[in-house]
Amino acid sequence: MTSRLRLTDRDAQLLEFAAEHRLVLSAHAQALLECSQAAAQRRLGALAAAGLLERRMYFHGRPSCFQISRPGLAAIDSKLPVPREDLRCYAHDVGMAWLWLAAHSGSFGAARQIVGERQMRSADGAADPGAPRYGVRLGGFGPTGRDRLHYPDLLLVRADGRRVALELELSAKGRIRREGILAAYGAETRIDAVLYLTDHLGVSRAIRSSARSVGVAGLVQVQALRWDGRRPGAATPRSRARSREPARVAAP
Repeated sequence: MTSRLRLTDRDAQLLEFAAEHRLVLSAHAQALLECSQAAAQRRLGALAAAGLLERRMYFHGRPSCFQISRPGLAAIDSKLPVPREDLRCYAHDVGMAWLWLAAHSGSFGAARQIVGERQMRSADGAADPGAPRYGVRLGGFGPTGRDRLHYPDLLLVRADGRRVALELELSAKGRIRREGILAAYGAETRIDAVLYLTDHLGVSRAIRSSARSVGVAGLVQVQALRWDGRRPGAATPRSRARSREPARVAAP
């Protein structure tokens, strides 16, 4: 049951942020609202007490997580679904919220629009047949008979309409799967550059090798990322590949 809470603009901002992600930490809220840790925790706690967020404790020694609830989505008139839990993706989900914050702070250059994976999937699911999609086609059909699609973690749309896909790669995919995704990006004319961020040298090497193998080395850029499972540190560019758009990107 939800309690009555008069939402402020900052409450709405925090709920909109939570709607974009599968989980949110107080450190994310602190960075988003540019407030103290105590203030962020109080605000998250109040929203949880009102039933607009759900508080989760997944791992011993790790901070509490917050997920937006159905009433929370309704409070901001969001059409997105309630986030699904997948503890296998915990580190990636934490990292994705940081990546979103970095993108909105301009760390990857100016963008007129920044679209997260949840927004992309929701828009594609509601689109009419034949309408332009965010997902890039992998080939073949899924269990429901629809095209198999891959979604970047974030999509940056530049002022001139060019699109840069961002991928946070914290673990190695199998070669066949990785090369299938890269080939799909290569065939998608609406994607002008792909930036992979990874904390593992072996993953960086595998991405660059696969990009050369499928002929998309000019499209793909790889940057190294220091990562402790909680918050990314400064990244150091490891490769500045040519792309359809000379993607001016900087580390978060």
